[in-house]
Amino acid sequence: MFRFFEKLVDPYQPYHADDVPPAKLWPFLASYMRPFRNVLIVTALLTLAVAGVEIGLIFYAGRIVDLLEVAAPVAFLSDHGVELLFITAFILFLRPTVQIINSMLLNQTLMPNIATLVRWRSHRHVLRQSVGWFQNDFAGRIANRVMQTAPATGEAMFQVFDALVYAVIYLLGALVLLGGTDVRLMLPLAVWSVAYILLCFVIIPRIGRASKEFSDARSAITGRIVDSYTNIQTVKLFSHTREEEAFAGEAIEVARVKFQRQMRLITQMELGLLIINGFLIVAVIGWAIVLWQQGIGSVGTVAAASALVLRLNAMTGWIMWALSSFFQNLGVVREGMETIAQPIDLLDAPEAAPLQIDGGQIAFNNVTHQYGRDSGGLQGVNLTIRPGERVGLVGRSGAGKSTLVNLLLRFHDVETGQITIDGQPLGTVTQDSLRQAVGMVTQDTSLLHRSVRDNVCYGTADATDEQVIAAAKRVEAHDFILDLEDMNGRTGYDAHVGERGVKLSGGQRQRIALARVVLKNAPILVLDEATSALDSEVEAAIQQALYGMMEGKTVIAIAHRLSTIAAMDRIVVLDGGRIVEDGTHEDLIAQGGQYAGFWARQSGGFLNAVPQ
Repeated sequence: MFRFFEKLVDPYQPYHADDVPPAKLWPFLASYMRPFRNVLIVTALLTLAVAGVEIGLIFYAGRIVDLLEVAAPVAFLSDHGVELLFITAFILFLRPTVQIINSMLLNQTLMPNIATLVRWRSHRHVLRQSVGWFQNDFAGRIANRVMQTAPATGEAMFQVFDALVYAVIYLLGALVLLGGTDVRLMLPLAVWSVAYILLCFVIIPRIGRASKEFSDARSAITGRIVDSYTNIQTVKLFSHTREEEAFAGEAIEVARVKFQRQMRLITQMELGLLIINGFLIVAVIGWAIVLWQQGIGSVGTVAAASALVLRLNAMTGWIMWALSSFFQNLGVVREGMETIAQPIDLLDAPEAAPLQIDGGQIAFNNVTHQYGRDSGGLQGVNLTIRPGERVGLVGRSGAGKSTLVNLLLRFHDVETGQITIDGQPLGTVTQDSLRQAVGMVTQDTSLLHRSVRDNVCYGTADATDEQVIAAAKRVEAHDFILDLEDMNGRTGYDAHVGERGVKLSGGQRQRIALARVVLKNAPILVLDEATSALDSEVEAAIQQALYGMMEGKTVIAIAHRLSTIAAMDRIVVLDGGRIVEDGTHEDLIAQGGQYAGFWARQSGGFLNAVPQ
């Protein structure tokens, strides 16, 4: 039975991914609730039925009191036995059936699947954002918003049906029940209803705003703490533990103040409830007693009215808390929308096709990209790299080398000009096919907190163990991999490497990254200081493997250690975002220009980035 209700809605069902999600709350929620539409309708009807049954039971309790008052004990069952039998069957069988179906729709169908669907689709949306988008925020805050928005959405929907719809139906039923006895009994309940609604409208939106502020503050705490943990080696290296404590403590104190404000509003809400509920109890029960004294109402009327208002008194706190929770959760969703409802900032063109590699010629045609600023980046770069050509890229820090590579990978769209691969402009091909055609090793190698095997074959999911091992051997990584063991006892290629690969040395991380590119065997190869973390002996061995791997590929290699690129087919020198020299190592040395100066000033094979 549980499985039936749990599978009524598939949270992973195919859907049209919105590149520009709704920016307003209710359309945003409606887009996620669309798969649950039919279930929500049935749940609303069942909630109506459950509330109606509860009102009916209170009404019938009053009738029982009236029947007991006038009936002879010996004749009571003979006169009313059939009626009582039907009511007994209803209470024992039909009522629990309706309620359990309603509960299962809420607890088994809606709650788990809404949270799963929101989390899954939000994560997919965030993953599609560009690299630059991620660089503008804390990873911890992004993750926190994805995680907390999902349960908040589910809780908000749960409160709608578990409390709000139930409360509205119960209140309307109470008005009808009291009005059926005497219209004047409706008056105190109507006055109370107006006061209750006003209290809700005054307090609860303020609670919602306070909740959003607290949610923002809580995300800030997460972002700061995760930032400290992610960079724990730097924290320890600079003895900055106390500074990081203060940095997080500042955000924690802001969150405490925000939470205090939220709790003050809740206390004010409870005080208001106590006052108006006291009025309701006194007014309705007192008026029912007056009607009984005047012979207009029966003892059953007094009993039913008393039960009704006492039940309402007990419910109001629950309803108010449900409303408060509803608006608090909406506040959390609003805060999450600041991240997960942002439009995708780098899209494939509608007619984008997979990149077709025919040699791998790369052309930068009058490319300018300055990140929206007036300086930096690239300025009017024209560069053609022929199929299979190996080009070294040299320049001081900030010369534009990383910008050139990032534009080639389409981490950003060029501001002016065009980049093509085999004549295909990057904007006309899919991003995935472009990056599948490029193998890259960066200076700052980051590994996934998974096994060595998973990291090596990350770009080649169908690789065999033999292929993984062969790639590792080619870059001198196999021997140290066999010696690895993680805290869970996993060894060798099964050992996990820690977050960002922190359990490995820089050289070990770089060799695993090189093995990954060897295994990927992409037609275009980009090496950004690919051997910078290696000692000279290992580098010499790997350099031969790298040159072998470059055969037949179009290669761009960034290096400060000029000896690693001296044997390239061409060397391009960037300065201030422009190409200032282009030629072979021998030609550039002979020219006596900037490259020759770099070569002359090298100490231990490194480029001195400061002109002298």
